[in-house]
Amino acid sequence: MDFVYYLCWPLGILMKGCFLLVKNYGAAIVLFTLATKLVLMPISVWIQKNSILMVKIQPQINFIKARLYGNFDAIADEQVKLFKKEKYHPFLTLIPLIIQIVLLLGVIAVINRPLNYLFGIDGDAVSKLASLINVDADEQIAVLQAIKNGAITQTAAANAGVDAALFANLAADVTQLDTMFLGLDLLVEPATVWGWYTLVSVVAALSSWVMCFTQNLSNVIQHEQGKLNKYGMMVLSVGLSLVLGTIVPTATALYWVASNLMSIAVMYLLNWLINPKKYVDYEALEASRKALAEAKAFGEMDKKDPLYKQMKAKEKADFANFKKIGKKHIVIYSEKSGFYKYYRDLIDELLKICDVPIHYVTNDYNDAIFQIAQTEPRIKPYFISLKKTGLLMMLVETDIFIMTTPELGKYYLKRSFIKKDTEYIYVPHDSMSVHMGFKEGALDNFDTVFCSGPHVEQEVRATEKVYGLKEKTLVQFGFPFLDNLVDSCRANRTEKTPSPTKEVLIAPSWNEDNILDSCLDDIVTALATLNVHLTVRPHPEYVKRNGIRMKEIVEKYKDADPQKLSFELDFSDNKSIYSSDLLITDWSGISAEFAFATEQPVLFVNTKMKVLNPNWEKIGITPVEIQLRSILGVALDKEELSTRLADVVNDLLENRAQYKKQIDDCYEHFIFNHGCAGKEGAKYIVKSLVKKQNKR
Repeated sequence: MDFVYYLCWPLGILMKGCFLLVKNYGAAIVLFTLATKLVLMPISVWIQKNSILMVKIQPQINFIKARLYGNFDAIADEQVKLFKKEKYHPFLTLIPLIIQIVLLLGVIAVINRPLNYLFGIDGDAVSKLASLINVDADEQIAVLQAIKNGAITQTAAANAGVDAALFANLAADVTQLDTMFLGLDLLVEPATVWGWYTLVSVVAALSSWVMCFTQNLSNVIQHEQGKLNKYGMMVLSVGLSLVLGTIVPTATALYWVASNLMSIAVMYLLNWLINPKKYVDYEALEASRKALAEAKAFGEMDKKDPLYKQMKAKEKADFANFKKIGKKHIVIYSEKSGFYKYYRDLIDELLKICDVPIHYVTNDYNDAIFQIAQTEPRIKPYFISLKKTGLLMMLVETDIFIMTTPELGKYYLKRSFIKKDTEYIYVPHDSMSVHMGFKEGALDNFDTVFCSGPHVEQEVRATEKVYGLKEKTLVQFGFPFLDNLVDSCRANRTEKTPSPTKEVLIAPSWNEDNILDSCLDDIVTALATLNVHLTVRPHPEYVKRNGIRMKEIVEKYKDADPQKLSFELDFSDNKSIYSSDLLITDWSGISAEFAFATEQPVLFVNTKMKVLNPNWEKIGITPVEIQLRSILGVALDKEELSTRLADVVNDLLENRAQYKKQIDDCYEHFIFNHGCAGKEGAKYIVKSLVKKQNKR
């Protein structure tokens, strides 16, 4: 007695009952298949409910993957939290499948061992009968055929030690066994006779195709799978059916066909009883698919771009040139042309005080750095697409790697696998907090942080203390971009021609619930009657991550009067900041830049707070985003826009002068090294290079 026996024994009783009921082997197999489907119905219901739960939480999973695309560890952590919250156990989905597979093996065993399970003959007698035709005891169909066609006689069976009465009853039952079904002998293996039996494998494959097709169309979880899963499974199932339908007895193939067709009926029955549409938000599912697709496409070169071939060729050449230069001292990484403004003063000072070449890697084919390098041979620019940047960073060999992008060590932004002692320096691209405005651990993998102001210094040190991190080198740097903006804006403001039409800049952040996604229509409508021109300047990160959405917004306002509304999508120019009389934003760092540079107030919209680190309160410091809100202007809730916005905007425009002193006082203490941040940063870098050289 083994596991197979205990599994097949009840199935054998069921098969025998079906046979006694219909007296036809083929009809018994069909009835038996239906009975097993009924037996498995509770498991099928379990699978249906679990599948619905999986599809129900799929939008959340897709959004997690989109938000953390490339950071596989973080994705796994977030999914575990989600599964725990929703009480979904992914590994439990294997249990019903395992049960189904085990039962399927049992069903096949029952069909292939009719002597044991249909006629109740024990294993010893079967072995003796099998020895008479020189086959294995498991080849019971061959033994059954031999009894039926007289190849095994009662005398031969008796000589082999089989009880005469037992064999006589068996022979009588086998002789009466009708194994013909639709003109085919169910005991025949198609590969041994071919002819019309070739249709057996064709019908088996066709039934598999129909089952896969309908499952792809209507199965609650299969419908949501990718094309590879859908059609890969279809090809595999059809291919296996073609092969198995040839080499197994026709009886097994009949079970396979009946099971496939009944599975379709069971699927539609379950969809009727437990309708997925009642539980699954298909709109959210579609939105999450779209977000994930955009994340996957992030950084891909557009093959339809007329410059695609040139870009690929330049990338290949630049990547080779970058690798060819072994001893690099300074490498700067930039995502877009517009980011050069954060490095400009630093690069200018480095070129003045040292003769070290500066290798500048950019993801932007049209980066202004290529023009700048034509007049400065010590700047070595390289175009590397976002997709290939990860590989470049892992292979880079340099003493110092400078970047204004946080999240080092995550996504594609890896530290070098080749040169372990490279010093990674973070240069600020805004002047806001780094403990709430950045994701948790965003600066942990940097060796050195150039701090824009005292608040960053305090936040980094407090973070290190709370999490027990190794102390970084903190440089009192400043924010040269803001200094330049202040100088340029104040110089340009004196030349500005007074105009009755006031310029209002709408510059939101890119986080969830930002102005573009939540209340742009309300703002445009509320200010339509005022004598103002609105300039909408989205955050570069918003355009990068939500390109399709940005195009939809621009398209929506394509017929708007350009004297009343326009969009600014070129981030290399800050013309809108120079010319604006008022800024409307949510939680964007541009609020400080605008207020300090123009000495004009800011109208804040209380959208969902831009919190990239939900654990920021552990640090025990109030972020400057919150502190500055009451200093630089006025804040309104979204619900107040339709009733109060126009009046508040008018008031701010008419009383701008009263904010000037408090804005100037704040600026004086907010930023390090006004006007000389580039010098301070360059001095640190040169000193660090000398120290590394002396160490070598």
